Amino acid sequence: MLSIISGDDVKKLDAAFIKATGISSWDLMENAAKAFFAWYQSKFMGVMGKVFVFSGPGNNGGDGIAIARLLAESGKTVSVIFFQEKEFCSKDYTLNIEKLPSKVNLIHISDFNFEIDENDVVLDCIFGIGINRPLEGSYLEVIERLNKTQCHKVSIDIPSGIPSDEILQGKAFKADHTVTFQFPKLSLLFPEHSEFTGNIHVVDIGIPDFFIQNFHKDKFFLRREDIRKFHKKFNPFSHKGDFGRIMLIGGSVGKVGAMVLSSKAALRTGSGLVHVQIAESERFIMQTAVPEVMVAGAEEIKRLDVFDALGIGPGWGTEVDLSFYCSILKRYHKPLVIDADGLNLLSKKPENLKYVPKGSILTPHIREFQRLAGEVKDHKERLDKARSFALEHGVYLVLKGAFTSISTPNGEQYFNSSGNQYLATAGSGDVLTGMIASFLGQGYLPLNAAICGVFQHGLAGEMTALDKRRGVIASDIIDTIPATFVDLDIE
Repeated sequence: MLSIISGDDVKKLDAAFIKATGISSWDLMENAAKAFFAWYQSKFMGVMGKVFVFSGPGNNGGDGIAIARLLAESGKTVSVIFFQEKEFCSKDYTLNIEKLPSKVNLIHISDFNFEIDENDVVLDCIFGIGINRPLEGSYLEVIERLNKTQCHKVSIDIPSGIPSDEILQGKAFKADHTVTFQFPKLSLLFPEHSEFTGNIHVVDIGIPDFFIQNFHKDKFFLRREDIRKFHKKFNPFSHKGDFGRIMLIGGSVGKVGAMVLSSKAALRTGSGLVHVQIAESERFIMQTAVPEVMVAGAEEIKRLDVFDALGIGPGWGTEVDLSFYCSILKRYHKPLVIDADGLNLLSKKPENLKYVPKGSILTPHIREFQRLAGEVKDHKERLDKARSFALEHGVYLVLKGAFTSISTPNGEQYFNSSGNQYLATAGSGDVLTGMIASFLGQGYLPLNAAICGVFQHGLAGEMTALDKRRGVIASDIIDTIPATFVDLDIE
């Protein structure tokens, strides 16, 4: 996993790494430039246009100058557009200017004509993580003009104008790609900034994980290479009981489709036995649609502890008797999953949250969380509130959306890297409920169940979208769940 470190701590980390290893700040900048260059070669190998490097006076600008040198040495036609004379710039910036080959065009911004073709590439190296105020003056004018220019646009580390940890106040560079060094910056994950960041790529600049752990905080970024370690292993002698017996509760009249999706997802995720508790009138539909599922009777509702996990809410409706709901929460003493109407019913009577078993997993989308925890002004405040909610109630709070976050009872937050916009389709959340409940029932720790469910749900969306794009529906996601195990090499 990658740590997500604040802008201030990134600067402290760089300084401490330089002191501990004896590497110079220029060498660290060179590492960053080489890492970016390798990414650029893989992404823009076939792009034959010119490269325009817009370089600010600080170290982000210095990164840009070093990158310009490497691109020029590889045969690219490169121009560096600068804003300040070198005597007003950082030491490493000045050193990189002196190392530029003569074929690189050095142009002061006041002399630049903005003749940029659509096949050209603009590299935004104006401001990095240190900016703490809105853009103004010539910087603002240049960025507004670049935002209107049709070409390939890449930001180095973070789009100029966006602070590393806060919500943008004002304007910023609009990138097609943001290549950030060593670890993602928190503000790159805010939905308010999505129009500026484009696709986000993290490149390694050579700072070892064990060194970063000295600056370890409480936020992490989940990648595909991290997921295997969260999975349990099963042996060849395992039987269906080893893969868990779960109960899904929901499916009111006219909404049984949500339970069809959730139960199918649980089976495709590996559950050995899946029971459902639904409206009596919907039994025939359920057993016809999913013959592998057992429809629970009244006696099974009385013996909830025989189940390894419960999933509550898909298609349940909000007219459910709250005393019946509370009786389930009071009688079940293991972590469970609550989604959809299970959450909406808690919002109606928040005092019932005290009955939710510790370690349970709640999976609201943004509006459901708003009903549960109250209004917020922006996503940063929403994440803070999610963290506080998980701490207060002793639960895992899965806040669904781009870069879905998982807030834990010990104050940590995990951000997901899989998924795409095509997951925003009816029933997608019901699929996720079934997946997480399945992992929980298979004996996964709640955090591991949430991480594996969220990541593989997103990965299934990515794989499904390869040939369906906007045509993705929830059933497609379910059909692709098995392929995610193969793709991640999980037996």
